Amino acid sequence: MEPKPFFLCIIFLLFCSSSSEILQKQTYIVQLHPNSETAKTFASKFDWHLSFLQEAVLGVEEEEEEPSSRLLYSYGSAIEGFAAQLTESEAEILRYSPEVVAVRPDHVLQVQTTYSYKFLGLDGFGNSGVWSKSRFGQGTIIGVLDTGVWPESPSFDDTGMPSIPRKWKGICQEGESFSSSSCNRKLIGARFFIRGHRVANSPEESPNMPREYISARDSTGHGTHTASTVGGSSVSMANVLGNGAGVARGMAPGAHIAVYKVCWFNGCYSSDILAAIDVAIQDKVDVLSLSLGGFPIPLYDDTIAIGTFRAMERGISVICAAGNNGPIESSVANTAPWVSTIGAGTLDRRFPAVVRLANGKLLYGESLYPGKGIKNAGREVEVIYVTGGDKGSEFCLRGSLPREEIRGKMVICDRGVNGRSEKGEAVKEAGGVAMILANTEINQEEDSIDVHLLPATLIGYTESVLLKAYVNATVKPKARIIFGGTVIGRSRAPEVAQFSARGPSLANPSILKPDMIAPGVNIIAAWPQNLGPTGLPYDSRRVNFTVMSGTSMSCPHVSGITALIRSAYPNWSPAAIKSALMTTADLYDRQGKAIKDGNKPAGVFAIGAGHVNPQKAINPGLVYNIQPVDYITYLCTLGFTRSDILAITHKNVSCNGILRKNPGFSLNYPSIAVIFKRGKTTEMITRRVTNVGSPNSIYSVNVKAPEGIKVIVNPKRLVFKHVDQTLSYRVWFVLKKKNRGGKVASFAQGQLTWVNSHNLMQRVRSPISVTLKTN
Repeated sequence: MEPKPFFLCIIFLLFCSSSSEILQKQTYIVQLHPNSETAKTFASKFDWHLSFLQEAVLGVEEEEEEPSSRLLYSYGSAIEGFAAQLTESEAEILRYSPEVVAVRPDHVLQVQTTYSYKFLGLDGFGNSGVWSKSRFGQGTIIGVLDTGVWPESPSFDDTGMPSIPRKWKGICQEGESFSSSSCNRKLIGARFFIRGHRVANSPEESPNMPREYISARDSTGHGTHTASTVGGSSVSMANVLGNGAGVARGMAPGAHIAVYKVCWFNGCYSSDILAAIDVAIQDKVDVLSLSLGGFPIPLYDDTIAIGTFRAMERGISVICAAGNNGPIESSVANTAPWVSTIGAGTLDRRFPAVVRLANGKLLYGESLYPGKGIKNAGREVEVIYVTGGDKGSEFCLRGSLPREEIRGKMVICDRGVNGRSEKGEAVKEAGGVAMILANTEINQEEDSIDVHLLPATLIGYTESVLLKAYVNATVKPKARIIFGGTVIGRSRAPEVAQFSARGPSLANPSILKPDMIAPGVNIIAAWPQNLGPTGLPYDSRRVNFTVMSGTSMSCPHVSGITALIRSAYPNWSPAAIKSALMTTADLYDRQGKAIKDGNKPAGVFAIGAGHVNPQKAINPGLVYNIQPVDYITYLCTLGFTRSDILAITHKNVSCNGILRKNPGFSLNYPSIAVIFKRGKTTEMITRRVTNVGSPNSIYSVNVKAPEGIKVIVNPKRLVFKHVDQTLSYRVWFVLKKKNRGGKVASFAQGQLTWVNSHNLMQRVRSPISVTLKTN
């Protein structure tokens, strides 16, 4: 499972709305920046806090009570800030204040498992507003290309599911341990594609591998996990050996799922993938979810890009994993502009398993080993770190650990080479009683955890340096692991996962990829009932759910959210849905601070447009639409040959004729990537936005220019008279003199945002990347 500025000038306009939903109040906690100079101008801290509330309610005609009556608490020790009764609109206004760190809704803390749907704000979306239109995704069919499915999992129970859509043309293909009755109204179809894999591999199976089913039945768990994340039914009392207990639910629990098994023990072959896409189009799926990919390749050589172009032409939204080769630059895969490319972020849920050294020092770690409550799971034992030789002992490869040295001890195992859980098995086989999995420099503080086979924890790189220093300096080093169960809301999130692949795209640099990030670290979802939670053949434990990390996990999150939006707006194009997701994505974490990438703020090549926010995406205001023919024109602008374009789009076109008809063409993408070739000082792009919000809407532009770049937008205001009206604008990017004639390539980033003057909550934001080339 190793994964590889601002507001007060137009506040009154926001509150002209008579919507009861907007005016409904709830408790929010407003956290302020400490040591504010503004606070000194008030007689007391209470008066300072009250001033924020007075500004927020300014202009609300319905307000009959004094703002002070809505101020519940004034904090000064635990945090600087206050708790107050606010409408959603008022809370949104406060979020834009430079003195506000974060505005968080008050909520009841509960233990839970597939927690990501709550982290994304989807716990109750179906009870009010436009979310109710989606009916939890009902009527939408999501096709999942992966390793198959375990149909008996409670996540695929069809209780309460509506009838299968009439348009469905798929089947429930019979095969080994899989009959036509394995499908139901939730899992409406299942097929398997093995021919490409079969001819490329010997039929003999490895004795260390669980047996493979020649059917749509899942032998490894990955497909079951992703399918349940996409649209699994609600399952109460779900947990992983006691950890993460609560309700498990997919992003679109009302959607139907169709599974296409294309991956086997030795990988996913392009021929099988293309066959599955081909059939899925015929089956009439609405969304395709592909947690597949590898290294970046040219579009004309990319089977997924080629196969999904046709799917897009037929109105199918395609969501793909960005890949797990981060943090390496230009490692992002699946970069076709007609697919949504998803990177991975973290949740604010932790599973602490702290290492307490004999000298009293504590090293923070995490684990899903069910150590809390298990006798002797956290007893103090001697610690050993075996290095030297050529057996790979530091990585705890099987057979590399000397039994006479390991027996009865806690073993330090470095990350890398073999799987994390496999290291634990190697320690156990050699007589070790516990393991500390140590991140190396490349992993930094990444915390992808596992349900280990023995008491074990994963520590970050900083902690691993301290641990090894202690072991080297101590005659008989000892330690114990203290397991802390499940903890929610005490850590910053989201952050970019270390393994999440990064841009810029090698094959397609004129499009900013990845498009966005979504939860992809320590995701708990369904699991085959004949596999142990590690997936290892010698793990005899049995579970219905387990934990996995990777962009394979972030991809199905966005696939499910796409299904929700499609159900709410069945006539929207895939590009419009993708635009809604991208232009409403978050740049800030739950503490109101910039999303981090390691120890620095995340850049556009790590998070694209930001972290997906389904609550905002369902009401984006404006969308950037793209017609299939536009992608062909785009490929012509890249200099692709007639044969290249034919291979990708299945269209035999003359780029000379197309470019003559479309001078200065730029793809109407929700993000903006500008590349200055050597000698050029000005670039211009055109964009078109369609009003999908309210009639008589006015949007004003707000630009955060990339460093060294002057940005000119014309017009600066977009006045929409009716819904579905499309307006265009142009943007000029001008190199400032200090950037001209440079000898080295450089990069800058910024953003362009259209703000609804009548509703500040609708902010349609496009990230900007600018690259200066030397050749």
